[in-house]
Amino acid sequence: MGLRHTVLAAIVAASITLPAFAQTSLPTPLPIPARYKNFRAAIYIAVGDVRKLADRATFDRRYARAASQLHFDKVYIEAYRDRVFATDAELELVKRYFAEKGIATAGGITLAAGGEGGQFGTFDYEKPADRAECEKAVRLAARHFDEVILDDFFFYTSKSEADISAKGARSWTAYRLDTMRKVARDLVLAPAHAVNPRVKMVIKYPNWYEHFQGLGYDLDQNAQAFDGIYSGTETRDPTLTDQLLQQYESYGIIRYFDNIRPRGNGGGWVDTFSTRDVDRYAEQLWDTLFAKAPEITLFNWRPMSEDAAADTGQRPWASTPTSFDWAAEQRRWEASGATLPMGWGRAAGYALETADTVVGALGKPIGVASYKPYQSSGEDFLHNYLGTIGLPIELSPHFPDTAKTMLLTEAAAADPAIVGKIRGALKRGATVVVTSGLVEKLQDKGFRDLAEWTPTGRRVLIDHFVQGYGAGNGTPLNATDGVQRPILFPDIRFYTNDSWAIVRGVAAAKGVPLILMNHYAAGTLYMLTMPENPGDLYALPPAMLGQIRAVASGALPVTIDAPAQVALFLYDNDTLIVQSYRAETTPVTIHAAGRELVEIPSGATLAPSAAVAGSAEARAARADFAVSIPPHSFRAFRIVR
Repeated sequence: MGLRHTVLAAIVAASITLPAFAQTSLPTPLPIPARYKNFRAAIYIAVGDVRKLADRATFDRRYARAASQLHFDKVYIEAYRDRVFATDAELELVKRYFAEKGIATAGGITLAAGGEGGQFGTFDYEKPADRAECEKAVRLAARHFDEVILDDFFFYTSKSEADISAKGARSWTAYRLDTMRKVARDLVLAPAHAVNPRVKMVIKYPNWYEHFQGLGYDLDQNAQAFDGIYSGTETRDPTLTDQLLQQYESYGIIRYFDNIRPRGNGGGWVDTFSTRDVDRYAEQLWDTLFAKAPEITLFNWRPMSEDAAADTGQRPWASTPTSFDWAAEQRRWEASGATLPMGWGRAAGYALETADTVVGALGKPIGVASYKPYQSSGEDFLHNYLGTIGLPIELSPHFPDTAKTMLLTEAAAADPAIVGKIRGALKRGATVVVTSGLVEKLQDKGFRDLAEWTPTGRRVLIDHFVQGYGAGNGTPLNATDGVQRPILFPDIRFYTNDSWAIVRGVAAAKGVPLILMNHYAAGTLYMLTMPENPGDLYALPPAMLGQIRAVASGALPVTIDAPAQVALFLYDNDTLIVQSYRAETTPVTIHAAGRELVEIPSGATLAPSAAVAGSAEARAARADFAVSIPPHSFRAFRIVR
C-alpha cells in the first residue's frame, strides 16, 4: 500500500473520534459570492491554522465564515514554517475537507527559522541540521501536493563563523547567490521531484526586489530553475512601514516578473498587515489584477475567516462614494441578514468583485520600456515613484532593443555594455530618457561620448520651475495656489547650445537643468534630473510633472495631466485605467487620440472637453477628456476612435 493510501486510511479511522460539529456556531448562511470570471483567488493557510483546521468542527466553522464573505478557488496548505511541521495526517485531513467543498489544494512551505526583535530568521545553510530541516520540509510538502509554493523567506541572512569561512574572498552578495542556487537545486528541487515527479515547485519572490541579490534571492537562474514564480504585491502603507513601498509597485512588480518569466508568473500575493485603512488594502488587490495577474493569493486564512470586523482605519473620505464604497457595502451586508460584521474576507471579496467587472475588458499592459538588469540596484524603487506620478512603466530585465522610447535609471549601469546599447538605440532613431543617477554612474564608462553632461557634486534647493526650450523667455511651471516647497536636486553641468534645458530649476538666480536634451545621430537623448529624495517627485507642481510625462511617455497613445499620486495604466486594445491614491477627489485630464471615451463597465460615454492638434513631434491629434477621480478610486475607459 502506498504512503498516501496508508495515511488516508489512518485519517479515516481517526476521523471517527473527531468532535461533532455544532450547527449553532455557524454564521447566518448567505449565498457564496459568485466565481470570478477573469482570475482565480486563493488563500494561503499558515501551518498553525492548518493544524487547527484538522479538527472538523473548527474547519466547518471557519470555512463557513470565509465562504460567506468571498469566493475562493484554491487554498495553499502550509506544511512547515519556523521549525513547526504539520503531520501527514493533518495535511491529508485538511486537503480532503477542502476537496469536499470543491476547492483546489496546493502545498506551501516557509523556509524560515523564526526571528527575534522583529527581525526575520533564516536557515544557516552551512549548518547540516538546517540543511536537513529544509529538505525534510520540502519532502513533506511534495508527498502530499502536486504544487508547492515557497513563501518569501528563501533568502539568507546568517553570518555565522561557518558562513564567514565559506564566503572567503567573495562578497556577501556573490556568496549568497552561489549558495542559494545550490540550495535550490540540491535541497528543494531535486528532493521534491524525487518524492513526487509531478510536483510543480513555485518560488514566491517578495516585494523588496531592489535588494534581492544581497540576500541570495536570484531573479536570473533560480527564477528559471523553479517550475514557476510568484509575485509579492503587498505594498501596504507607503509612509508608515519600514520598506516605504509605493502604491504603484503592486502593479509594476507583476509586469517586471512577467517579463522575467513569461507565462511562468503565477500571480500576486497580498496580505492585510500594516494597512492604515481598508481602501489601501483594496488598492493592492486591484493593482495586482490590473497588471493581469492570473491568480491572486490572500495571506492569510486567519483574517479571511475570523469573526472580527476589518479594521477600517482613519477614512476622512468615508462619506464620499468611491470605488471601494465600504459604507454602501455595509448597508448591503446588513440587508442580507448577516449576523457577523464584515471582516477582512469581505473587504477582499468586495475588492475582487469590483476588479472583476473591469479586468476582462483590458488587453495586454503597455508602458514606457524600462530596463532593470538582473542583480541590479540603483535609485532604488524609482520606477514605482515614477509610476505613481502617472508614467506607465513596463519594466524588464532585457534591454528594449526595438523600443521607440525607453527610460533608463541608474540600475541599468549594472549592464557593462549599457553605453554601447544606448548608442545603438540612438543611431536607429530612438528616444532614450536617462536619469541623473545613471549619468553620474556612467561618467567614467563612456557616457561623455554621447553627451558631455557632468554632475558637479553640488546640490541646489529649487523652488521655481521654468519651461524654457529654445531661445527667449521661459514659461513658469509653478502652481499658482501656494508656495512651492524647496526641493534638493543635483547640479549638472552642460555646454550651452550643445544641449538644451527643456526645463530649468531656478534658485537665487542660479539655473539647474531638470530636463536636458541632446540630439545624437538619428535619435534624441534626454536626462531627467531626479530629486535627491525620490519622494519629492510628489511635491513637484502639476505642470512640472506634465513636462516629465511629455518627455518620457509622450509617444504612448494616452497621457494625463494630474497632480502626483495619480497613476495611469495602459493596454494594447485602447483601454486605460486612471487611479488616484489621493485622499481627496482629484480632477484629471486624459489626452487620448479618440472621439470619445466609454467607461468600463457602465458603458457611459464621455465627450472631449477640447481638441488638441497634432504635435510638432508628429504625434496623432488628441483630445482632452476632463474627469474627476474620487479618493482612493479608479476609473476605466475604452477609447473610441
